[in-house]
Amino acid sequence: MADKSFLDILNKYKQHHVLGHYHTLPAEKQNLFLKNLDKLDIDLVFSLHKNFSDIQEPSHHLKDIKPAEIISIPETSEEKAFYKKARALGESLIRDQKVAVLIVAGGQGSRLGFEGPKGTFPATPIMKKTLFQLFAESIKAIIERYNTSMPLLIMTSRENHRDTIDFFESHDYFGLKKDTVRFFMQGMIPSITPEGNLILKDEANLFTNPDGHGGSLKALHDSGLLRDLMKKGFTELFYCQVDNPLVKIADPVFLGCHALSKSQVSTKVVRRTNIDEKVGIYLSINGRDAIAEYSDLPPEFLSALDENGNIRYWAGNTAIHAFSLEFIKHINHRGYAVPHHRARKTIEIIDNKGLLTNLDSWKFETFVFDTIPLAERTCCMEVVREEEFSPIKNRDGADSPDTARVAMNNQHKSWLENAGVKIPSMTQVEISPLFALDKEELREKIKGKELHIQEDIYFG
Repeated sequence: MADKSFLDILNKYKQHHVLGHYHTLPAEKQNLFLKNLDKLDIDLVFSLHKNFSDIQEPSHHLKDIKPAEIISIPETSEEKAFYKKARALGESLIRDQKVAVLIVAGGQGSRLGFEGPKGTFPATPIMKKTLFQLFAESIKAIIERYNTSMPLLIMTSRENHRDTIDFFESHDYFGLKKDTVRFFMQGMIPSITPEGNLILKDEANLFTNPDGHGGSLKALHDSGLLRDLMKKGFTELFYCQVDNPLVKIADPVFLGCHALSKSQVSTKVVRRTNIDEKVGIYLSINGRDAIAEYSDLPPEFLSALDENGNIRYWAGNTAIHAFSLEFIKHINHRGYAVPHHRARKTIEIIDNKGLLTNLDSWKFETFVFDTIPLAERTCCMEVVREEEFSPIKNRDGADSPDTARVAMNNQHKSWLENAGVKIPSMTQVEISPLFALDKEELREKIKGKELHIQEDIYFG
């Protein structure tokens, strides 16, 4: 925005403290201040502030909630036949160069006590491979297995964009071709106080926050990468977040289910462990599939049981999706009308006396799963938690590096045991995607070999 228009907007919303600060800066710093704010949508922030200020809480606005239709883990011969058909179709999509992969990786590792982008966190049980390396090796293995091409798109944020690129460059892109790995930044939204004041971070910046994983599909479009993918003939996007090391990248069964149902948005879910698990829930709301945050659902829904005493609304969100690229194009051309959500956050600032103080703020973000109700055709598939979902979100306790490493170790031990190899209970096992992408490939690799495993072992 031009200098005058930005100053007019600040004046329009009575942000005199920011205007006053701006006028104290030398010309060079004024230009830097305006440059840093150039792509921020100030009008949007104040519109959101007004909307959320008018909401009376608590309010559970969701109506007509029912369990959604979900493809369950196959048990019958008919269900297994469907999975076989889905796998064949998914494999053909991969082989025919129709599938790209998007990893949302805008977060930092600060909650884990780790400096740097979360994707650079050492995650695996023995080799301590980073999350980025793990995913890159999976894609490399898929490319080799199917003799195909598969672009890797990584969404970063302003605070970790350069560090993420430098990390990939310093590791030679983990064996992937450099021109097939593309980076793009998500948008930023200014934070605001509950009273409606923008917050100065330092002399040249306002406090801002990333616009959430919901901004990924808009940023993909705005960056020009969506257009490039479609021009090259890609039609489907496999989406996941960087914090889940158990993700089956570009799972052909999932992609096949997505294609067989002619779905525009597809989702993987796991069974909630208990009624108190803090996870989004896949539902039918007002006749359309959707995911609702647990905090948005009334307690009676979260704790509801079915006639067999099982959790009625059991489908927990894994943040693993498949999208039709045509659908992403469509919702962007329509204005990308996903709702914003508000989160309350306490931030540290230096006050006008030079003292460090805490300040209450609101941040606004969008969620990618809010695109699901925009789709005319959706698909939801149940997967086994122990095989596909163990996110790293906390420094310790549940959903921590320790629990993820245990999950990876247990998964790889189960693959070996499936192949007839006995593993001592205390032994650590790690299998590189470059050695085997799944238990079937592992079984073929070690067929006819005598394995006596007594100590920690890495298959690479």
